[in-house]
Amino acid sequence: MITVSNFTKNFGSKTLFEDVNVTFSPGNRYGLTGPNGAGKSTFLKILQGEEESTHGTVSLPKRVGILRQDQFAYDEYRIIDTVLMGNATLWAAMEEREKLWAATDFTDEMGIRLGELEGIVAEENGYEAEQEAEQLLQGIGVAQEKHTELMKSLPNDLKFRVLVAQALFGSPEVLLLDEPTNYLDLSSVQWLEGKLLEYKGTLVVISHDRHFLNTVCTHIADIDYETVIVYPGNYDDMVGMKVQSRSKIEMENREKEKKVAQLQDFVAKFGAGTRASQVQSRKKEIQRLESTELKKSNIQRPYIRFDVKKTSGIEVVTATGLAKSYVQPDGSTLEVYKSIDLSIGRGERIGVIGNNGVGKTTLLRMIADDLAPDAGVVKYGHEVSIGYFPQDYKSGIDIGMTSFKWLEGFSNDEGNEVLSGLLGRMLFSGEARLKMTDNLSGGESARLIIAKLMLQQNNFLILDEPTNHLDLESVSALAEALEKFTGTVIFVSHDRDLVSQVATRIIALSPDGMTDYTGTYEEYLEKYGKK
Repeated sequence: MITVSNFTKNFGSKTLFEDVNVTFSPGNRYGLTGPNGAGKSTFLKILQGEEESTHGTVSLPKRVGILRQDQFAYDEYRIIDTVLMGNATLWAAMEEREKLWAATDFTDEMGIRLGELEGIVAEENGYEAEQEAEQLLQGIGVAQEKHTELMKSLPNDLKFRVLVAQALFGSPEVLLLDEPTNYLDLSSVQWLEGKLLEYKGTLVVISHDRHFLNTVCTHIADIDYETVIVYPGNYDDMVGMKVQSRSKIEMENREKEKKVAQLQDFVAKFGAGTRASQVQSRKKEIQRLESTELKKSNIQRPYIRFDVKKTSGIEVVTATGLAKSYVQPDGSTLEVYKSIDLSIGRGERIGVIGNNGVGKTTLLRMIADDLAPDAGVVKYGHEVSIGYFPQDYKSGIDIGMTSFKWLEGFSNDEGNEVLSGLLGRMLFSGEARLKMTDNLSGGESARLIIAKLMLQQNNFLILDEPTNHLDLESVSALAEALEKFTGTVIFVSHDRDLVSQVATRIIALSPDGMTDYTGTYEEYLEKYGKK
């Protein structure tokens, strides 16, 4: 169980949380939601003990599994040892035991201590620990032959998977997971869902993947009105209840404003007359009503719309004989594509799926002319104009300038009013437009690139993981915009709801080759028995 009492958190003059009291009970799985900037990660860091609250207390059980965000902190440790560190008590006992075993001047006291350590290892199920760690690593997609290698031998996405396994290891009483589906392919996400559905402790998880939240969560802890409001059910259940709740609040506020206006009219009319006691009574009632005025909701939803300046020809892209290989750090050659052919027609919405490492980003980069193939050719059709959202999107944003100035660099005849309007639609209002690009968060960077794509009005969009770092409201707005887009789009995403909602054609990549299926994602799953 997690108990949060009288919890307040301020950043300067800004209040994120005020006098929050909430309990997270065992056996429940809570999705922590709220827009970017609402304080989700801050709240989780305070629960983890990594940050202090301004006021209040947090109570947790002894054994807590935490998804660490520093992918380089364990570079000099073996992969399997990194997982074992998820149980700090067990790991400390194993390390001390190892040192005692290695001692040359063994004493009676050391022997007694060694016996105590063996007891701790047994209590913590240490004799089956490596087997459990291996199962977690294999489930999350790290091959068994890699388990005894150092963490620094892994690419960043696999390092993140190891940290997910670390958080799950050792049957923690509480699990605190911040964006656990980042860097996971669809099969790994499904494996993680299965593990969490079996979990019997208290789970608090932040995720921008609506499908994941709907599958896993029994409750939603929504951050709004400077507090945490717990709703029973999954994310979609919460949205329905919240809409009803907000409608009720708005109606009550309108009634309250009407009542205050009537009271103020009475005070203005009889304030100088003989009905002083009644006037004073009305004034007190006005103060009471005004003092209970509800805080403003922090929900913000961007408005995304991709217009097309010029329509392309019927054939948008024809790729023939594409081949691509990479030289790996150990000097060996990794062949991603031997020969791939692909034709994309106007108006198609193509979702590219597949496990990490099969070449999804490589394919999109070659189509976007951002990466030259070793062999083969990519030809573009008549009047095709490309808007590209790269996976490493921050590399495309120049630093040392304001967000407005960066967007202005892509403007033709558009004036300041149009640019300000675009930024406002992407939640850069007022002073936020002058925020330096160096200081943008992940969500802000993604929304700024989307603003650029809206400005350019390209007829062919190539999007590589556009939902990473976007909050749920922004992901929903992007999905709706792509559904209505009259041009052509090819995109990579591990967000199953986005793929299901947008794609009319699926390209599934695997080590065995490419499956090209015309139809929705649900139809693809049904045809190939992947449900």
